[in-house]
Amino acid sequence: MKGTNKTKANKDISMREKKTQEIKKKLLQQKEILLTEAVDARNSLPDEGVFPELGDQASAEIDKNFMLRLRGRERQLLKKIDEALDKIESGTYGICEVCGEEIDIKRLQARPVTNMCIECKTEQEEEEKMRER
Repeated sequence: MKGTNKTKANKDISMREKKTQEIKKKLLQQKEILLTEAVDARNSLPDEGVFPELGDQASAEIDKNFMLRLRGRERQLLKKIDEALDKIESGTYGICEVCGEEIDIKRLQARPVTNMCIECKTEQEEEEKMRER
C-alpha cells in the first residue's frame, strides 16, 4: 500500500515538473514577443518635430505619452517574467511568497508570473479594498 502512495506522489511531481517546463516555454515566448514589440515601438515613436497646428502637436504628445505608459507596463511584465524564469531555474517556482505553500498548477498556468497562491492574493486584494475606503 505504501509503495502505491509513493508512486502516485512521484507521478504528481513529474507531472508538475512537466507542466512547469511548459510554462517556462510559454514565458520565454512571451518575453521574446514583448522585446520584439518594444524595439518596434521605439522605432515608431513620433519625432520631436514642429507641428503647424497646436492641436496636432498636442495629439502627438498624447500618443507618445500613451505609448510610453504602455511600454512601462510591459517593462514591469518583463521583470516579472524574468523573476519567474529565475525561480524555475532555482527550483523555487510555484511557491507562495506569503505563506510558503505550493501554488496550484492551474493558477500558474493561467498566470505564470504570479508569486502568491489564490488565498493569499485574495486576502491581499481585500486588504487593499479596505484601505481605499
